[in-house]
Amino acid sequence: MIKSFSPKMDIIQLMSKLKSPFPLHSSAAGQLLKIISMPKGVLRAQFIRVGIHEGEKVRCLERLPGGTVVLQKNRQQIAVGHQLAKQILVALLEDVEA
Repeated sequence: MIKSFSPKMDIIQLMSKLKSPFPLHSSAAGQLLKIISMPKGVLRAQFIRVGIHEGEKVRCLERLPGGTVVLQKNRQQIAVGHQLAKQILVALLEDVEA
């Protein structure tokens, strides 16, 4: 079977395999992530209210068109817009299962 080539997915897979912090918008669906840093201010406070802060483990549940990333923490889901996802740094804890 011939595997299709997707430059965007290959870059995402490469970045996540490096195990160094990368922007949330570069994560792939299914990955278990650790929040490394978040922007300061009101947005940080809003994330803390729903239990998401630095050091917290979340799963990238889904990638939506337009760059929105859906995170899951326990049974709660939160959608993060593309611009905000670029400002949140995460580290890979567990890769997507093939």
